[in-house]
Amino acid sequence: MNSPNAQQIEYWNGPAGERWAKAQDRIDHHLGLITEALLAFAAPKEGERILDIGCGGGTTALILRERVGPDGTVTGIDISAPNLALARARAHAGMADVTFLAADAAVYEFEAVFDVVFSRFGVMFFDDPPIAFANIRKALVKSGRVVFVCWRTFRENDWAFAPYQSALDLLPPQEPTDPHAPGPFAFAEEARIRSILDGAGFREIVVKPLDTTVNLGATAEDAVTEALTIGPLARAAAELDDAARKSIRARIKPLFDRYRTPYGITPPAAVWLVSARN
Repeated sequence: MNSPNAQQIEYWNGPAGERWAKAQDRIDHHLGLITEALLAFAAPKEGERILDIGCGGGTTALILRERVGPDGTVTGIDISAPNLALARARAHAGMADVTFLAADAAVYEFEAVFDVVFSRFGVMFFDDPPIAFANIRKALVKSGRVVFVCWRTFRENDWAFAPYQSALDLLPPQEPTDPHAPGPFAFAEEARIRSILDGAGFREIVVKPLDTTVNLGATAEDAVTEALTIGPLARAAAELDDAARKSIRARIKPLFDRYRTPYGITPPAAVWLVSARN
C-alpha cells in the first residue's frame, strides 16, 4: 500500500492493530454514547451510499448498513489488516452486504459516488490532513456531506489524560509531541478543523462540542486494563515489562474509582461532532 502515512500503516498493522481488533467489543461498549450521538448527528437516510473511513472492526459500517436499507450501500475503508479481517468476519456472520477496502483514504483514487463520508475517530491520523481531506472530498457527489467525530483536547478527556499524567514518572522518557501530529488529539482545535475543511473545498462547516462520558467497564480494574490496552498510556507503556506495568496498574486504579457509577466506570469525554458539504 503506497502511502505518505507509512508510520500509521506500520503501527495499525502491528501489535497495536491486533490489540485493537481483540478489544473491539469492549471499545464499542466504551464508545456507546458517542456512537449514538454521531449517528443521530449524521442522520443517515434510506438509499444513501456511505463511505466509512477508518472503519476498524466494522461496527459503524454494519450499523449504517441497516440504516440505509436495501437500496443503500456502505463501504468501509481502513489501513489495518487485523481490523479489516474482523470487519469482514462480522459482516459474513451477519450476512451483511458491506464492502471493505484495505486502503489509505488520503490517497485512494475515489470516484464521486458517495452521498456521505462518515467516520468515528478515523480521520485524525493523516500525515497531511489538508491533502487527505481534499482527496476524500473527491468521493462525494455534489452536495454530499462529510460527518465525523474527533476528540477535543487531551486535558478535557480525563479517561486518557488522568492515567497518563499519573503514571508519567513510571514511563520511559516521553519526547515532546507536536499537538498537530497524527494521533487521537490532532483535531482538538475547532479552528484547525475549520481551516482544514475550508482549505479542502468544503462548505457549510459545522463543529459542535459534545461533553459526554466513556464507559471503561464494570470495575476500576477493568478501566485500568483498558487504559493499558488502548489510548496514549497504552502506547507509551507498550515496551515495559510486567513489573513496570504492575506498578502503573497500582498507581492509576484509584483514579478510576472516583468515576464509579451504577453503570460502571464512566470518566468524562469531550469530542467534536463535525459536518460539512461538498
